[in-house]
Amino acid sequence: MGTETIALAAIWYVAFLLSLTCHEAAHALVAKLAGDRTAYEAGQVTLNPIPHMRREPIGTIVAPLVTYFANGFMLGWASAPYDPRWQQRYPRRAGWMALAGPGANFMLVALAIAAVRVGILMGAFSIPESVNFAHMVAATRPGFPEGLAQFLSILFSLNLMLGCFNLLPLPPLDGSTAIGLLFTERAALRISEFSRNPMFSLLGIVIAWQIFGKLSGPIFRLGAALLYPDAYRL
Repeated sequence: MGTETIALAAIWYVAFLLSLTCHEAAHALVAKLAGDRTAYEAGQVTLNPIPHMRREPIGTIVAPLVTYFANGFMLGWASAPYDPRWQQRYPRRAGWMALAGPGANFMLVALAIAAVRVGILMGAFSIPESVNFAHMVAATRPGFPEGLAQFLSILFSLNLMLGCFNLLPLPPLDGSTAIGLLFTERAALRISEFSRNPMFSLLGIVIAWQIFGKLSGPIFRLGAALLYPDAYRL
């Protein structure tokens, strides 16, 4: 295993951990603001990744490293605790709490876009001839700009995919709770009760992977068009 491989793995892991931490911290913060202090009291209203890693060490440490060295791509998970009684009492508030996670991912996408455009204006970055998941921006010189370009590429693509994937209205994804915002409180409560069934959660993940496999291509092309509207079109 060479130095370059280890350096790339480190860049991947920092982007991955930042993405998961922001996602779960956003859930925890909105839950606290909406009246559920469970995640707040567990110390998860924070951008410090340590509390999130302690809660899900397999999903935040083992799984991403294993999947990266096996397939060149990091997969994992994290979670924020919540009070089911609070969700039953306030299903629409729970919907906003669920929506906060993908919202944090899209905020990171927007920050990555802003950083790339600033880098282009400063002459540190350029638009690549072709793009892929880990190469959304090219550096004009080696060294720090090259590493930053790699980090921003992964941060952009990873959060675009995480945000969209979690919005699918299938349990246990955030979209299965957030969709309750489109309905009455009674209907939202029924949807949340359905989503908590472990059998439906397992089935939902399987279906979500199948659906997202077909959606990921168009989503990536949309992302490229957002990043470089004059160079890449849908």
